[in-house]
Amino acid sequence: METQYKLTYFNGRGLAEPIRLLFAYAKVEYEDVRIEKPQWPSMKPTTPFGKLPILEFDGKKVGQSVAICRYLGKKWNLTGKDDWDSLQCDVLVDTLGDLKQQVGQYRMEQDPAIKEEKKQNLIKETIPFYLQKLEQIVKENDDYLVGGQLTWADFQYAASLENFELIFGKEALDQYPHLKALKERVFELPGIKEWVAKRPVTEF
Repeated sequence: METQYKLTYFNGRGLAEPIRLLFAYAKVEYEDVRIEKPQWPSMKPTTPFGKLPILEFDGKKVGQSVAICRYLGKKWNLTGKDDWDSLQCDVLVDTLGDLKQQVGQYRMEQDPAIKEEKKQNLIKETIPFYLQKLEQIVKENDDYLVGGQLTWADFQYAASLENFELIFGKEALDQYPHLKALKERVFELPGIKEWVAKRPVTEF
């Protein structure tokens, strides 16, 4: 019997989008459940650790978006050639998480003066530090992140780089052509291109 998947998240791309990209690429059907903010307080206690997204299948329910992507990546042979490639996927996705955390702190800041200070620090120091290194990694890996081939890490980065352009402007990746090409390559993959064309239009 074919596994039935149910993905629950807010009505946005956010943490769930890399998972949706993986489903689209694998051409695996799933139930894409999107909840509105007023529904969340009553739903929160029913989740494993009070967070979304949640993936349900075979009577089981799991959280943690990166762990879900890793699981699907293993299932669909998107972890590279060997254990070293698999480790590199984990390292690079965790590194992306470090960068996203700092961007998130800027976006959540309420004080206008402090927010502007954080933005300038991101633009001048943090983002160049990470993206210059990542640009070189993609360049050295035949325009992929790991091992010269498509892995689940590429889906994580494609979704995040799309959001990066949304936050900082379309020109933000112009000085990182290999990263920009990686994002565009993922979004042109069969299945994903069709998903992007039909997915709900949301703010984030």
